[in-house]
Amino acid sequence: MPRAVQRGRKSSTPRRNNAAGPSSSRESDDSGSRYQATSSRAPGLVAKGGKVAPGRTRSPAKRRMRPGTRALQEIRKYQKSTNLLLRKLPFARLVREVALKVAPLSLTQIMWQAMAIECLQEACEAYLVRLFEDANLCCVHAKRVTLQAKDIWLAQRIGGYMQPLTLS
Repeated sequence: MPRAVQRGRKSSTPRRNNAAGPSSSRESDDSGSRYQATSSRAPGLVAKGGKVAPGRTRSPAKRRMRPGTRALQEIRKYQKSTNLLLRKLPFARLVREVALKVAPLSLTQIMWQAMAIECLQEACEAYLVRLFEDANLCCVHAKRVTLQAKDIWLAQRIGGYMQPLTLS
């Protein structure tokens, strides 16, 4: 693969000498002409090795957050907010589907007020948030950081939560 032609130019900054002296014959050359390699590419482009050509500056890379920082930010955000966490339309569809399974066959369609579905959603979200809080305490008690199904089961058992209905 052909390489890009590199042309040298004279350095504008004087070179500082090391206290230990020059370490190679190239550095000990005191002809006075010091050259820097420049790239024939456009400014800001990175060479194949990942290094920026001298005289060019790379835009500062976006800083990565430590693991868990983003999760803590989301927790604070949702604790401050009062709006619902679940989407309204999928929840309304789920409520209607469950109502059709539970209702007698003579009633083919049940009319729902928007306020009724909203009240159900508030109650469901409050139940789930409380359940996950208790399950997280069970998880911390077991000296783990990952929430598992057995934590939710234990939180339901200890907290006296109603067991979910099994619809068949």
